[in-house]
Amino acid sequence: MRTTIRDIQMMRDRGERIPMITAYDYTSAQIADRAGIPIILVGDSLGMVVLGHQSTVPVTLDEMIHHTRAVVRGTQKALVVGDLPFLTYTSPEQAIQSAGRMLQEAGAQAVKLEGGVHVAPIIARLVTLGIPVMGHIGFTPQSVNQIGLRVQGKRANEAQQLIADALAVQEAGAFALVLELVPAELAQAITERLRIPTIGIGAGAGCSGQVQVWHDLLGLYSDFLPRHARRYAELAKTIADALSQYVHDVRNGLFPGPEHSSRIDSAELAAALSNIDQTT
Repeated sequence: MRTTIRDIQMMRDRGERIPMITAYDYTSAQIADRAGIPIILVGDSLGMVVLGHQSTVPVTLDEMIHHTRAVVRGTQKALVVGDLPFLTYTSPEQAIQSAGRMLQEAGAQAVKLEGGVHVAPIIARLVTLGIPVMGHIGFTPQSVNQIGLRVQGKRANEAQQLIADALAVQEAGAFALVLELVPAELAQAITERLRIPTIGIGAGAGCSGQVQVWHDLLGLYSDFLPRHARRYAELAKTIADALSQYVHDVRNGLFPGPEHSSRIDSAELAAALSNIDQTT
């Protein structure tokens, strides 16, 4: 049985920390689901970590639907949240269409969108139609060309605006709120003022839960680690070593061995070759 938004709220109310992770395909989703991750985000970060773009801006709704479908197929228990990409929710009407496709075509159970006070009416409209919405404030990657890649809310006026944004998103009906690259003290203050769970990334330990990018957590990049991330494995090196060993074994005739092959009865093979030889 899948985790629901009510389950997530109950986790927050019990004081139980909420782990969330991104996933972008069937295999990673299956692993995360079996590990007991209650929320899987199909983030538009796939634009960078899967598709090789410099930001999330080029990601399309069709691409998000494609990857979300795969993640849904790989899960049985996790709540799957699909990101709405850049410029796909500029009006309530467009947001309804985009979010509707994410639930109907991709099978997601909720959507995530970026912004505070200015998107609250859009969130409210989606929620009234039965579409669960996760908010996202602080550093919002889709606005990177406007705000830059930096911590948000360090000055009093910025912090005040983020608090207002968080309250507006909550009152619009969002079931949870991502706080990204926000000072830890501010993130904790926001968390204490909200009734809904906050999910931090680069926002300290005072949030209701945490989210990390699959590739950062598992060390799939050998040369880059964001400050807010912790590597729980070094899979890039493990994978590279395995592939190097594979190349060595193939080149030196060490793979495949007899145990990796099937066999034909020698009499059957001889008869087949004899028939071929007679007709050529």
